[in-house]
Amino acid sequence: MKNRVGGERSGTLLSLKGIDKAMTLIILLLLAFGSVMVFSASFPYAQSNYGDGYYFVKRQIFWAILGIVGMTICAALPPEFHKRYTAPIGFSVALICLVLVLFSPSPIKRWLNLGFFSFQPSELMKPMLILILALYMESVQKYIRRSGVSSRGGLPLLGRVTSKKFFGQASLYGTFIPIGIVAGVCVLIMLENHFSGTLITFAIGAIVIFSGGAMIRWFAGAGALSVGAVCAVLFGTDYASERVDIWLHPEMFSVRDETWQITQGLIAIGSGGIFGTGLGNGLQKQLYVSAAQNDFIFSIVCEELGLVGALAVILLFVSFVRRALKLASDADTLFSSLAAVGIAGHVGLQAFLNIGVVTGTIPNTGVTLPFFSYGGSALVVLLCESGILLSVTSHRNKA
Repeated sequence: MKNRVGGERSGTLLSLKGIDKAMTLIILLLLAFGSVMVFSASFPYAQSNYGDGYYFVKRQIFWAILGIVGMTICAALPPEFHKRYTAPIGFSVALICLVLVLFSPSPIKRWLNLGFFSFQPSELMKPMLILILALYMESVQKYIRRSGVSSRGGLPLLGRVTSKKFFGQASLYGTFIPIGIVAGVCVLIMLENHFSGTLITFAIGAIVIFSGGAMIRWFAGAGALSVGAVCAVLFGTDYASERVDIWLHPEMFSVRDETWQITQGLIAIGSGGIFGTGLGNGLQKQLYVSAAQNDFIFSIVCEELGLVGALAVILLFVSFVRRALKLASDADTLFSSLAAVGIAGHVGLQAFLNIGVVTGTIPNTGVTLPFFSYGGSALVVLLCESGILLSVTSHRNKA
């Protein structure tokens, strides 16, 4: 197959030549670290409820292996393939699934049951939204006049219109249409009663649109309207407002009910000290911390590995984001750059929110910790998304 990126060069469709070794190592370290912590955090609960302490970790390893296969394939495919096929087809499938899940009989419509397995369409939509926005923003660059940015790559951060003649076109194509795409997706996720998923999806979309050269004045206006909408939802719905109240005034709620999870999580964090109680020796996972292997797995990391372990986790996520942004700046097409920036924003933002919830810094959002929290389809999607990130570098034009 021949590719045309600033010239013609030949090569096979599938190739891992030139893959970024540093990013690959970071991803594998996050995955390995997370799998170990899933085993440690889930053992008591699995033993008590399933009679098998290895119940969760066996499944996590199975999904991790499947995800690694998917990541390898996605990394071996060139960015051009993801641009032409993965972005439009993947986004269409995710959109259809978001609609189908609304017909679920469950009051909280987040999971789509396909019989042999279930998954959350909102998890699939996150990387697909990044790709479709990257594709779109690259295609409308002729309407967005930029200054100080190379036409062969880089990110048009703080992009601006240099001619009033193109003001209307830049506003429509560079800001309003992509924001409309993101808003439509967010409405579907919001109908699932998935407030945290809506926030993350909107933030991911905003990162890609901003990096793609959206006009600052319109972008800021849309941001202000979005903040207003978020506040309206927070204080206008019982489900969201109760979580804010619990966060602001925990003393007004029952420690055995509404504040149980966060209280036990904070006890676990405080018990770890500097070096922790030792891997596997945590007490709070003994059916005290709810969802110890899911949303609150970071509290078990803090208890068993202490401040040192917590900083190691944070350092890995910081390294992931920094390396992804470096790859974005080195990419030879705007699509690749925006895809890398979006993926960095997704992983970094979700990790930040999860750690913020566990430490009591922000209200409980139900956000999982990437690579660490137990989950099958979500882990596979995340690893495939990481493979797309690796594809950005393994097929760069060397000319």
